Amino acid sequence: MEKKVVLITGGSSGLGKSIGTFLKDKGYTVYGTSRNPENVEGTPFPLIKLDVRDAESIKAAIAELIQLEGRVDVLINNAGVGITGPLEEIPASEIKNNFETNLFGPIEVMKAVLPHMRSQKFGLIINVTSIAGYMGLPYRSVYSASKGALELITEALRMEVKSFGITITNVAPGDFATNIADRRYHAPLVKGSAYEESYGRTLQMMNEHVTSGSNPNEMAEAVYAIMKDPNPKVHYKVGAFMQKFSIVLKRILPDKVYEKLLMNHYKL
Repeated sequence: MEKKVVLITGGSSGLGKSIGTFLKDKGYTVYGTSRNPENVEGTPFPLIKLDVRDAESIKAAIAELIQLEGRVDVLINNAGVGITGPLEEIPASEIKNNFETNLFGPIEVMKAVLPHMRSQKFGLIINVTSIAGYMGLPYRSVYSASKGALELITEALRMEVKSFGITITNVAPGDFATNIADRRYHAPLVKGSAYEESYGRTLQMMNEHVTSGSNPNEMAEAVYAIMKDPNPKVHYKVGAFMQKFSIVLKRILPDKVYEKLLMNHYKL
């Protein structure tokens, strides 16, 4: 049987690199993407130049992949950026950049691969969202919103393309030990700001959660299991038990009770 061709956006580091390495070892033909692949070393699979914020870059990258392999069987929409800060103090330009990367970019990549998957009568798209996308988290409002929106886009698009033999699913990771904290936008701690003390405390807590996060290979194994499943679910959550359980609590608890739990957790 011909090897399935997998494209992973944001495959040069972090979860994307871990997933790609794992799948390559399992025998898949793997390609990753990077805005500057010429500057990346140590990736065991080829990288294609792609900036998810640029529609022409997306079209060129998919065209290159089709020229190389003649098909695209699995798209893993992994490229994304973090952002933290009091909403009042986050520049509009950074909010727009986050949505361009975490929401509009994945949408455009899906639009670029769907015609090819439709002609093959087969395709799997896995959108990497976040457990944070299931709830509004203090000082992560923009990140929660962009990832939550991608979850809902996936739910709708999944129904639109099912008759073409294409499956779309979400996988929402919790905190994993990657370099995402180094690459995300942090609204600066402003001396004398009304949010200085609480934001500073929350920012330190968030960074500690990433540093002590789960092994990225857990995410790779979860993605591999989804790819092997002939009938993937709509949603998957991957992470520590309490992170996944927090979604259950949100569903069953009254809103104000759940809000109080979050505020106690973040010491607000």
